[in-house]
Amino acid sequence: MLHVCIFNSKGEMLIQQRQPFKQGWSNLWDITCGGSAVVGDTSQQAASRELFEELGIHYNFDKIRPHFTINFEHGFDDYYLIEYDFDLNELTLQTEEVQAAKWASKEEILNLIKLKKFIPYYESFIAYLFESRHHYGSIRL
Repeated sequence: MLHVCIFNSKGEMLIQQRQPFKQGWSNLWDITCGGSAVVGDTSQQAASRELFEELGIHYNFDKIRPHFTINFEHGFDDYYLIEYDFDLNELTLQTEEVQAAKWASKEEILNLIKLKKFIPYYESFIAYLFESRHHYGSIRL
């Protein structure tokens, strides 16, 4: 799996709301986008494809490595954290998966989690996404 988190220059993350008929976490808000690689895809190619399919955003991941990878028993999740400013009106939402998108601050996302309107990520994980978006690694320089 891979996940892309887009942040604007104001420090807000682009979040998407899943469709009500989507299996798993229907109607809940989520980070910018996520998906799976297909056979023959690099992680970067899959990130580019998923971002375009779900939100209509063209972004070149060729020279970007994931900010971090979370390993688990049967696989791993790559996370890409990018800063990219654009107008929400430019988005083309994939009707099979996404019903809405908006910019949100860390506090807004944490509040949506408390209200059970966002996928129940650990609060510390959301904080980590916001804090590490400008840095690779685990040490602040």
